[in-house]
Amino acid sequence: MDKPIFQVKGVDVFYGDNHAIKSVNLDIARNEVISLIGPSGCGKSTFIRCLNRMNDTIESARISGEVLLEGEDIYSKEMDVVMLRARVGMVFQKPNPFPKSIYDNVAYGPRIHGLVDTRSDLDDIVKESLQKAGLWEEVKDRLTAIGTSLSGGQQQRLCIARTIAVGPEVILMDEPCSALDPIATAKIEDLIDELREKYAIVIVTHSMQQAARVSQRTAYFHLGEIIEVGDTDQIFTNPKERLTEDYITGRFG
Repeated sequence: MDKPIFQVKGVDVFYGDNHAIKSVNLDIARNEVISLIGPSGCGKSTFIRCLNRMNDTIESARISGEVLLEGEDIYSKEMDVVMLRARVGMVFQKPNPFPKSIYDNVAYGPRIHGLVDTRSDLDDIVKESLQKAGLWEEVKDRLTAIGTSLSGGQQQRLCIARTIAVGPEVILMDEPCSALDPIATAKIEDLIDELREKYAIVIVTHSMQQAARVSQRTAYFHLGEIIEVGDTDQIFTNPKERLTEDYITGRFG
């Protein structure tokens, strides 16, 4: 693996007395999709929220260890959290477009981050982001329609367009297809494959089939620990750890 974009070293997360993440180490490479799999409540979502400091919004959360983005400690006092969240975008389980027009959903980030000077620059970013998200052809004639008027799968692609409009380096996806039907899911999976050319993508998924389809590497979480991480094919066909094998073969989980 080339020099990773993210290096996670000895990270622990506590919610009050609950030790949710236990001394996790993980490197995340550019231009790869890494899946995080494991039973419900094993720490997958908590872990990805460490990568853009979303846990900061939870009062009881305490985090120790190091999370380096391009060698910079994202928990240092110097780190601008707003800028961090532009560099490390997030797509949630339930599509959450703003109650604004399709255009304004995508334009929101570039506007608040001051990424554009002119309306035509903004038009270009909106169009390009919607194209990258595979949504442009479906919405180009109704950019003034409200984002929430779209179907669930379209809303999720709108949220992806909104995320990429600010030029992130990493995209975190927390079960991005769990609220979608199989056709919309297939579109998002195709999209993930295309986006990998430009971004590092970390996806939490309950679907082992999805992990096998979209990711190059997979990490198996169990009770807050990473039990095993490796090439996706190896994890699914020849896991080294008994716990991983039990989960993948359906003996528990």
